[in-house]
Amino acid sequence: MPAIDTSYLVETPEGIDLQVDVAGPVPRALAYAIDFAIRSGIVLGASLILMFANKIGIGIMLILSFLLEWFYPVLFEVYRQGQTPGKKALGLVVVNDDLTPIALGTSLVRNLLRSADFLPFAYLFGLISMVLSGNFQRLGDIAAGTLVVYRSVPLSNGGLPPCVPIAPPISLALEDQIAIIDFTQRHQQLTLDRQRELAGILKEITRREADNGVEYLRNVGAWLLGMR
Repeated sequence: MPAIDTSYLVETPEGIDLQVDVAGPVPRALAYAIDFAIRSGIVLGASLILMFANKIGIGIMLILSFLLEWFYPVLFEVYRQGQTPGKKALGLVVVNDDLTPIALGTSLVRNLLRSADFLPFAYLFGLISMVLSGNFQRLGDIAAGTLVVYRSVPLSNGGLPPCVPIAPPISLALEDQIAIIDFTQRHQQLTLDRQRELAGILKEITRREADNGVEYLRNVGAWLLGMR
């Protein structure tokens, strides 16, 4: 599926190129359908519980429906690394356009503007915006400066020298994972000095000096590539 979508390239201030595949309308619609089914299930379950609570039950249901409609995606995007259950099922993640994790304010903007994307019906404005934007951004994404990308970018581990896969010592943001994988795949094309330079840039992640950091980065990259 990622093959039919556009590639998005960002160069970090350290000179590292990060490339991801941007998700198109179909996988995003499927992710939305999953999230809609979950929200509907919660509302249905709550209505069965509150059906005998008269006016109080109706009031609670209205509040619950409002919170689920507007803050369900915000909660997951901010506190679950940019993934609602639907996005996680499809392997998608919301990130800033520089591939950094989104914050509360960013998530609020992109989700509150879903009302504009919905106009005039069935998210037509949002679909038109995605087609014309070049990076499949709906109006909310453009206003917030966000993208929906594939979290697991298809990568080849062929041609890598033998190494011992090591799990990263900390939870890594998407941009860090991509940077380490890119280093692992391209390190043989780099001079030793450049390898050490990049390992020094990522020292906060590896917690190792440059020489040891090079081999350690390769091992972490192998783990991220699934060589476990």
